Amino acid sequence: KSFNRHLHFTLVKDRNVATPRDYYFALAHTVRDHLVGRWIRTQQHYYERDPKRIYYLSLEFYMGRTLQNTMVNLGLQNACDEAIYQLGLDLEELEEIEEDAGLGNGGLGRLAACFLDSMATLGLAAYGYGIRYEFGIFNQKIVDGWQVEEADDWLRYGNPWEKARPEYMLPVQFYGRVEHTPDGVKWIDTKVVLAMPYDTPVPGYKNNTVNTMRLWSAKAPNDFNLQEFNVGDYIEAVLDRNLAENISRVLYPNDNFFEGKELRLKQEYFVVAATLQDIIRRFKSSKFGCRDPVRTCFETFPDKVAIQLNDTHPALSIPELMRILVDVEKVDWDKAWEITKQTCAYTNHTVLPEALERWPVSMFEKLLPRHLEIIYALNQMHLDRVAALYPGDIDRLRRMSVIEEGDCKRINMAHLCVIGSHAVNGVARIHSDIVKNSVFKDFYELEPEKFQNKTNGITPRRWLLLCNPGLADVIAEKIGEGFITDLSQLKKLLDFVNNETFIRDVAKVKQENKLKFAAYLEEQYKVKVNPSSMFDVQVKRIHEYKRQLLNCLHAITLYNRIRSNPSKSFVPRTIMIGGKAAPGYHMAKMIIKLITSIGEVINNDPYVGDKLKVIFLENYRVSLAEKVIPAADLSQQISTAGTEASGTGNMKFMVNGALTIGTMDGANVEMAEEAGEENLFIFGMRVEDVEALDRQGYNAREYYERLPELRQAIDQIHSGFFSPRDPGCFRDVVNMLMHHDRFKVFADYEAYIKCQGQVDQLFMDPREWTKKVIRNIACSGKFSSDRTITEYAREIWGVEPSDTKIPPPNLPRD
Repeated sequence: KSFNRHLHFTLVKDRNVATPRDYYFALAHTVRDHLVGRWIRTQQHYYERDPKRIYYLSLEFYMGRTLQNTMVNLGLQNACDEAIYQLGLDLEELEEIEEDAGLGNGGLGRLAACFLDSMATLGLAAYGYGIRYEFGIFNQKIVDGWQVEEADDWLRYGNPWEKARPEYMLPVQFYGRVEHTPDGVKWIDTKVVLAMPYDTPVPGYKNNTVNTMRLWSAKAPNDFNLQEFNVGDYIEAVLDRNLAENISRVLYPNDNFFEGKELRLKQEYFVVAATLQDIIRRFKSSKFGCRDPVRTCFETFPDKVAIQLNDTHPALSIPELMRILVDVEKVDWDKAWEITKQTCAYTNHTVLPEALERWPVSMFEKLLPRHLEIIYALNQMHLDRVAALYPGDIDRLRRMSVIEEGDCKRINMAHLCVIGSHAVNGVARIHSDIVKNSVFKDFYELEPEKFQNKTNGITPRRWLLLCNPGLADVIAEKIGEGFITDLSQLKKLLDFVNNETFIRDVAKVKQENKLKFAAYLEEQYKVKVNPSSMFDVQVKRIHEYKRQLLNCLHAITLYNRIRSNPSKSFVPRTIMIGGKAAPGYHMAKMIIKLITSIGEVINNDPYVGDKLKVIFLENYRVSLAEKVIPAADLSQQISTAGTEASGTGNMKFMVNGALTIGTMDGANVEMAEEAGEENLFIFGMRVEDVEALDRQGYNAREYYERLPELRQAIDQIHSGFFSPRDPGCFRDVVNMLMHHDRFKVFADYEAYIKCQGQVDQLFMDPREWTKKVIRNIACSGKFSSDRTITEYAREIWGVEPSDTKIPPPNLPRD
């Protein structure tokens, strides 16, 4: 009731002049008011109990929209729906006004967001730390079939979910020089940038816990460029403030690719330096912190602090923590190193060599001279140990060094993370095995106990409850609501695989989701699709290793089969492909142009009708994923075996009732293990086959000569059949496929086409299809990020999740 009063007052006072955006902000502020009491109480609760704190450091947090997620986690959705409805407004329409917080590229950034949700739901005293980019991942426009980027000015109308905390502003130093004095090492003559924190509440699911995501924004100090003996162009100096503030201006838009730019290194140090000062301030002011005057107090640091490095991007945490302990707090070097290792843990996200961060030593020398000295010293210590264990093995020393010698000396950040962490984990079992047996083989031989697996997961709040309420209701009807915080309970659905009402209900929800998405496509993009066709979906960043090209070849093959036999009955399909290409990734941009070109030909061919459509989903992002995933029938997860570390989209499709066609890569392996291989459409080379083919030598032409349908498709792309106005348009793509395809598209073509045939067969039997869907949903419980985070907590951070509810703000505390 008080909720309705609050909302009515806020909304009605300017009824005659209010725009939909005004209503959205009014609702957002109302919902936010329900968070603050719980937020304050949670933080107070942590201050009093002083639990071990978990710090999740990431350069990306791909959060999406916040309003509906907050309503779901606070249990306010029905109240809001009702109140908004009474005012003659449509809640869904208001939700569409909110901008996505697109502070991430893809899997790694979205994983961080799911983890925050799970850590709050599991009652962990956890903090997400990152950068408040003024511009997130670009908005993608398709113009004439090509990707065009547009800046994502997501803060244009303000962000109701963040609270600036200027009282916690901190200085970050760059450049300068190092002085070795009798009373220790000094880093002097540095340039200072200020880090301004913005806090966003992270509510757990109905447990009154509200954690914090703290994002740093760069601010120039007020004396910036004015303290210099600069005979004073005052105007010029004030304009130069932008140089400092550019640090938090924009997210680097590369997924799985390293671009060694100085601004990026500045971003990495900026988030690390600000965060570590914050961590140490909180440690010292906490109950059992630095009370004793003798500075031995840091011995308890690893008992009170866990730092998780999301990939190598925050790797500078390791030398920075060493710098603070040794130079500032005067802790003995060896002691400081033990503390650092016990505190830090590293998650590896990729085995692609082009994604590994290798920074030029020359850049460090200029930007972070003290950190370079520390890294050299750590490396020397590490190599001394290796040399003692493997005398005379010079090649091993070279392989294991943090410093890579060569024309340009580089710092291998992954090696730094491995030596500076007490735990190193991959993100799916097959990936963790590759990490141990190839990428970090030497390190695994040295310290096998360091290496772990933590298979990724997704939050069932956003990815089931919020995006697919129809399915969640049908499930809750049968097994209750316990699955929302214990997804393994979905196993109970196995009892209903042959229940006719349940089969019908699951199929009905899917059909409704498809109709709704079809309506959205027509409204937004003016494309008409056949809602009874199979919705065949591949949404993810565009990358050669993800093999959107294999999907294209299938589409062309289907098209050629329809053309050569128009009267034959076909299983109708709508093939939807979506994803952004990094702006500098030429081949990825060509792949988008190819997809749109294929669509242009197929979608306008009268012989095809609505048997086949190829749609490129423009500007794929979190809020679009929430719409398309619940509507999908088929999920494409077709990377070359051994290249996709885990994948998480695969899990979202599984829990939302799509069937998977995929290779034995990443988490697909464990999905097949959970559901039974016969309940997924698994095809193609395994990791062993790929390795064997590498030894033998992959020859694309051999497949091209042997497989007529493949040859026809490639010839059509090559000849300009899909680009009549520019026949040579795709010569780069064909040349790559024929002569230097690292990801062996042709090697899996035959198996893929055959497997797609089996997909068609099953889709013609809706009842059997839906039974497979139910088996998949029932076996998807392992892929909750709650399970993942519980494993991190117990096996890496040394804390126990708790299911105790903090008393809500309206109740007195104990």
